Amino acid sequence: MKISQAVGNACTVPASNIETQDTNHSRESKIIYLPGTNCEIKSQALLSAYTSYRVGGAAELYVAPRNIEALQASLKYAKEHNLRVTTLGAGSNLLVSDRGISGLVVATRHLRYSHCDLQTGQVTVAAGESIPSLAWELAKLGWQGFEWAVGIPGTVGGAVVMNAGAHNSCIADILISAQVLSPDGTIETLTPEELGYTYRTSLLQGSDRVVTQATFQLQPGFDPAYVTATTKQHKKLRLTTQPYNFPSCGSVFRNPKPYAAGWLIEQSGLKGYQIGGAQVAHLHANFIVNCGGAKANDIFCLIRHIQQEVQERWSILLEPEVKMLGEFQAAC
Repeated sequence: MKISQAVGNACTVPASNIETQDTNHSRESKIIYLPGTNCEIKSQALLSAYTSYRVGGAAELYVAPRNIEALQASLKYAKEHNLRVTTLGAGSNLLVSDRGISGLVVATRHLRYSHCDLQTGQVTVAAGESIPSLAWELAKLGWQGFEWAVGIPGTVGGAVVMNAGAHNSCIADILISAQVLSPDGTIETLTPEELGYTYRTSLLQGSDRVVTQATFQLQPGFDPAYVTATTKQHKKLRLTTQPYNFPSCGSVFRNPKPYAAGWLIEQSGLKGYQIGGAQVAHLHANFIVNCGGAKANDIFCLIRHIQQEVQERWSILLEPEVKMLGEFQAAC
């Protein structure tokens, strides 16, 4: 779901960056058909089309399975060919290098199904389902417990991996279990305790296991109109406090308690600071937006600049919440 809002402060778009990014499309591409499935692996797929930042180079190999069998076949192919696997959901919390990603990128965005158990109040959802869409559907049922997630622009799989949260709530609060697939084809079900949840992270981060589905505990039986109204309030708050008029990854840095990362960045005088096509958002300083034609390296360098400025002023090193994939230039 795309959420947009017009604001008064616009980015300054460098003239040299207005053109569409050229990536690795000039390389010869090929398609590999996985036997026994209707799934195909593509080479040199442009990842800028699959990330919310709209930046990044090509995947050496890219596959988007539509069922568990195709996902298993994809991981089997990667294992047989000694390929590193990178999992991609909605691409909303990622910064992909301009140089792209080696190995096999597995997109879970087409793994979609959901089932609600009216007796237990539990809902089981596939990894590729949209978090905002799920929040609206549960609200229409009169099920409480997921209203806070309506503004999180990601998928269920990504939310489970990073313990996504907002408004003092998070995935760990409502997760019953997550089903994960290992490279050897083994499927196991893990509890929140086994996932090792902490603030915005889990043991799945950096792991080679792929989330296939998750089961959440909700509270059914409430007036759908009331739950929907509460969900709308959460959405309105996100729209009025965070920039959705330009591509971004959401919050860039984790909040270093007791401070908010956005406050530290703003107090460092960095709102509106720009490198190339990347800018610290005027509306919320913990957002970096793509003004148009930004390179991944522009965003990377801006992240490093923010870290340096905040550390010099506050003696706090901000830790990125955004996951950076691929190789970036060491010098900015």
